[in-house]
Amino acid sequence: MGTVTAADPHTSFLADKDAKVFVAGHRGLVGSAVVRRLLSLGFTSVVVRTHAELDLTRQADVEAFFAAERPRYVVLAAAKVGGIHANSTFPADFIAANLQIQTNVVDAALRSGSVRKLLFLGSSCIYPKFAPQPITEGALLSGPLEPTNEWYAVAKIAGIKMCQAYRIQHGLDAVSAMPTNLYGPHDNFHPENSHVLPALIRRFHEAKACDAPEVVVWGSGSPLREFLHVDDLADAVIFLMDQYSGLEHVNVGSGSEVAIKELAELVKEVVGFQGKLVWDSSKPDGTPRKLMDSSKIQGMGWKPKIALKEGLVETYKWTTIIIDLWSGRCTMG
Repeated sequence: MGTVTAADPHTSFLADKDAKVFVAGHRGLVGSAVVRRLLSLGFTSVVVRTHAELDLTRQADVEAFFAAERPRYVVLAAAKVGGIHANSTFPADFIAANLQIQTNVVDAALRSGSVRKLLFLGSSCIYPKFAPQPITEGALLSGPLEPTNEWYAVAKIAGIKMCQAYRIQHGLDAVSAMPTNLYGPHDNFHPENSHVLPALIRRFHEAKACDAPEVVVWGSGSPLREFLHVDDLADAVIFLMDQYSGLEHVNVGSGSEVAIKELAELVKEVVGFQGKLVWDSSKPDGTPRKLMDSSKIQGMGWKPKIALKEGLVETYKWTTIIIDLWSGRCTMG
């Protein structure tokens, strides 16, 4: 097994902009934001591969890639993701693919001998369903998970533990970041398996295109949720790559809560839908509150910069320009 290349204590990540940085998952919501941020900061050798070019679930291919490219830094944003329906229908796919991706990339990073630092990205779903609010890093493994996405969550928890184990046993500088609910360009706007915010954007846009009289949203609108723009997360990733080398994972959130009702009204305003917003209180609300405690990273000096409304305006502008779905055609009914 290769020896881990010791990081030059005098060279920080941000001062090493000519080094190769491999961003795994560069086409996704998070990976694409990290690539944009790296390029904007002047990094000159950002390495990416599509799934067709490199299947991260194939160990031999991943090892060959690391041996050939020898990246100095790795941001592991690649994952198999999906909504509740997908997790329930394909549990084996979710746990197996994510375990394979994480294991192959982390182990190859060590074996290559070239990697100074690796950052693994997880999800707030790693925490117990009934974790005390706001959720601290210490809540990990303190109770049962949300059953609807436990396959994905268990894989992500294994990723955290793998980074810790490789740090303890092999000295690999591997850290983990756990973001809250994310939104922004390159989000998933699928009608059946998108998350709450992109789903609301799509529904209000389609209602506007159809000149519909109303949009019906499930529940009472009372649950509180936290959202972070993906560009803020990308900024946090760079910050942690530069500033953090601890064993414990780090929460990354906005620290601000918004009621789903207020969120829906805000999306309605941003999209420009003129009809009524109707709440179907016969449908379930879900967890009443989910807020991450991000005091650890904020105590290190990082803070989010993008306000929710500002981020929604920017996200909606991107969807209407880029995605074929938003062509102005009525697709309801």
